[in-house]
Amino acid sequence: MTDDFRGRRLVYGLVLFFITLSGFAQMPVFARYYISDIPGLGWLAQFYVTHVIHYIMASLLLALGAYAGMDAFLGRKLSPARQNPVNKGRLTRTGWVKLISLAGLIVTGGVMVVKNLSGVYFSHNLIILLDLLHLLLCMVLLGATLYAGIRKRPWIVL
Repeated sequence: MTDDFRGRRLVYGLVLFFITLSGFAQMPVFARYYISDIPGLGWLAQFYVTHVIHYIMASLLLALGAYAGMDAFLGRKLSPARQNPVNKGRLTRTGWVKLISLAGLIVTGGVMVVKNLSGVYFSHNLIILLDLLHLLLCMVLLGATLYAGIRKRPWIVL
């Protein structure tokens, strides 16, 4: 049996890695602990570089999510060699945790993008709440991804 989702999993893993790395790099963590002093990692201490990388990775994550969502919603046409559709099945518990945390990250990230527009004002308490919620959802997603990787839990069960 071939893994029809291998390319999608690779892209998702790379996007998840770089969006997490660039998100944490926007906090002064890498400069404070001299990680950015390691040769080749100096870009981690440059806020605008990591900010642009974070936005690009977020765009790729949205595109990948839209592709996977439309693929699951519309279903794949059956090829002569395959008798069952690839995406037939239901989400696992870890799949639901990942999906809900990704949805929360998209919502909180989108609100923070709007916050960065000129002429838009949010209270300081709302900004702090958004930042903490975004960070919490990121940690939940990373925890669920680590758990699913160790326990070999897929997103869907056929």
